[in-house]
Amino acid sequence: MLKCGSAIPEGAQFCPACGAPVKIDVVPTISPTPIQPKTVSNNLINRMIRAARLDTSLYEEVEVDNTATTQALIVVVLSSICSGVGTALGRVLIGHGPLGVGIGLFGGLISALLVWFAWSFITYFVGTKVFSGTASYGELLRTIGFANSPGVLLIFSFIPILGGLISFAVWIWNLVTMIIAVRQALDFSTGKAVLTCIVGWIVALVLLIIIGIIISVPFIMIGS
Repeated sequence: MLKCGSAIPEGAQFCPACGAPVKIDVVPTISPTPIQPKTVSNNLINRMIRAARLDTSLYEEVEVDNTATTQALIVVVLSSICSGVGTALGRVLIGHGPLGVGIGLFGGLISALLVWFAWSFITYFVGTKVFSGTASYGELLRTIGFANSPGVLLIFSFIPILGGLISFAVWIWNLVTMIIAVRQALDFSTGKAVLTCIVGWIVALVLLIIIGIIISVPFIMIGS
């Protein structure tokens, strides 16, 4: 209704009585706030926790994330350092000197890195060539690296009596994470993942024996 008092028909642009233009008030519409998709955190600590909790999506995530190789390396190093510190503290408690502790810690770190590279390659070879899995060496390197996450708890292995139980629990835990890592990387069944690990262990054992024989032959010849 305009000031002249006339009723305005619906849809009219001018008053039929006085000719005044009809002002139409536009009510602004409120657009709903778009829902932001949930992002997956690539924080190292977050990923280590998820790996230790047997979160299969984590292993799928790092499998395809080429930038996660450095993080996997850090996980292996952290696990090795924690294991070395736990062992070192245990040796200190029973009277070992600092030199032996330092050598053990450094040697443990180097051996952990070598085992990581070698074991990833062995599982890659066995999984793809023997059990027809699909993965690259880098994918195995990343998933197996994160499978070492529970190893940080080995820092408590120096605790008398309890330390032995912690070490055993971590060993079982790492065994399970390793199987999950292999299964998710190679995209096959749990049974094939277990078989891949078993065959891989046998291959690794044979290689260690051969390397041991090769290293010991010169010393045997010198002794004879």
